[in-house]
Amino acid sequence: MAITAAQVKELREMTGSGMMDCKKALTASDGNMDKAVEWLREKGLATAQKKASRIAAEGISMAVVSPDAKKAVVVEVNSETDFVAKNEKFQSYVRKVAEHALVTAAKGLDEFLQQTSQVDPEKTVGDVLAAQIAVIGENLKIRRFQQVEEENGILVAYTHMGGKIVAIVDLETDVNNEAVQEIGKNIAMQVAALRPQYTSADEVPQDFKDKEIEILTKQIAEDPKMAGKPEKVIQGAVQGRLNKELKEICLLDQVYVKAEDGKQTVAQYVAQAAKEAGANVKVKGFVRFETGEGLEKKNEDFAAEVAAQMAGN
Repeated sequence: MAITAAQVKELREMTGSGMMDCKKALTASDGNMDKAVEWLREKGLATAQKKASRIAAEGISMAVVSPDAKKAVVVEVNSETDFVAKNEKFQSYVRKVAEHALVTAAKGLDEFLQQTSQVDPEKTVGDVLAAQIAVIGENLKIRRFQQVEEENGILVAYTHMGGKIVAIVDLETDVNNEAVQEIGKNIAMQVAALRPQYTSADEVPQDFKDKEIEILTKQIAEDPKMAGKPEKVIQGAVQGRLNKELKEICLLDQVYVKAEDGKQTVAQYVAQAAKEAGANVKVKGFVRFETGEGLEKKNEDFAAEVAAQMAGN
């Protein structure tokens, strides 16, 4: 049967696939729209392996918080290009992944990918991912997810630059109102901006401190200004520098980014804001995802890539 332009347009809008691929799918399925969609998905499963070797270091991270703010999750899904990361279809797909990750009992990514998808009960999460690769035309990867639960308080999420950085803050509190939620949002913004490694100095492992002391001791020993100084003075200098480092990496000891005097710490801000809100508030922890962190990014040269593809045709 003859395939009409209207059918091709409808299939393209449904799947986001290329016009020629949609025409081929409709031709192969005798104009049956459902079978054409399935054909495109099967094509995606076949081509996903070819695309899997491509570096996917762009994409977005996304947080979803339950209505009662007692449970939250942040996921990172990678794409090859920032262009795709800004695509509405991709972002909608990531939201569905996050909504599934919020309620999953999977202990790890491998188990998560093998679960039945909430998008399509006849597919696994991994199968739906492969189908998205066909639709979008780039290698995509669900890289990681992390759930957080808080029975005695609330969880607050903050998204920076459209998903480049996402932070979730865990607040233990006896009050859940706009003022307390604002505290959580401000702390989440602090986490996104200043990248703390620990909530408080109490969490810093002793072996980390010991290693820093070793490094700082060598640095001070090589400082001409410290030559001939008593051991007590040297130890004091080492401890002083260590304390300064800890204040930079421990959330509660960091200078609050919105501090008007440039001196107020996060802990002092929380204490002040909690008092004003008439609540008891304790920052128990945080999660911070920065999209693509630790991944090798390829040097894109789209003109060369297009030229190479044209030469191969």
